[in-house]
Amino acid sequence: MATTAPLISKEDIVSLREYVTGQGGQMTIESLKVKLSFHVGTNPSAMLLQLLNEAGNIVASCLDDSRKLGYYSPHDGYSLHVVDMDPTSASAGGWLEDVSLVDKYVMSDDAYGQRENTYRRWKQGKLAEDPSWTLEKEMAKKRGVALPAGKEKVTDPEFQAAEAGALSGCVGSRCCVQPGDRRGVIRFVGSGVAGLPLGWWVGVQYDEPVGRNDGSTGGKTYFSCADGYGGFVRPDKVEAGDFPCLDDGLSDGLASGDEI
Repeated sequence: MATTAPLISKEDIVSLREYVTGQGGQMTIESLKVKLSFHVGTNPSAMLLQLLNEAGNIVASCLDDSRKLGYYSPHDGYSLHVVDMDPTSASAGGWLEDVSLVDKYVMSDDAYGQRENTYRRWKQGKLAEDPSWTLEKEMAKKRGVALPAGKEKVTDPEFQAAEAGALSGCVGSRCCVQPGDRRGVIRFVGSGVAGLPLGWWVGVQYDEPVGRNDGSTGGKTYFSCADGYGGFVRPDKVEAGDFPCLDDGLSDGLASGDEI
């Protein structure tokens, strides 16, 4: 049985689990709260302990401090959730977890634009020198290495049109996508895809959840499938044919310009 609470470390979890299971449910709720207080920082009198099942649903609220934990019938795999009931606690309202509640210094876009020696000014200067400049090209230059293949910014709207042409009549056909020998079905072949770089793309519905979307990109739907099963890849990564389903799919080794 696990014991969970906000901001509790993995080591604390292990220690508390061993303590709770070692007691065999014979400690009282009061003694358990005292033990937990040294780990979670909440005063025992302000704690509400909830027993959760494997699905995270509340099975019981341990309201009687004199009762033993075993009274609430915990099972292996159940969790203890600590709720801080102190309204003055630093954790009240999520102050220890929700960083959006913390006031931050905010600079207007105009004020930032007037500053010298900023990334924006530096980027504007680089683009003025070379309209095709990218940060990846700059980093490759500083490292003294060539920009990896496929990383150059695509400026041709007909990029990989020939490769796409070979697949234009294959919508609905089985396919194999590299790298990773990922299997699926071709659902779309086209160019001018919203939110993607210029050139031609192939929309694939994978057999396994190795994709990155549900057939939509840039706010536009090109085909429909379950979320995580869809993806758009360059035509040269796709081969249409008799490719049966596999048990697994791999997605290692992708270049950022190859797949969205």
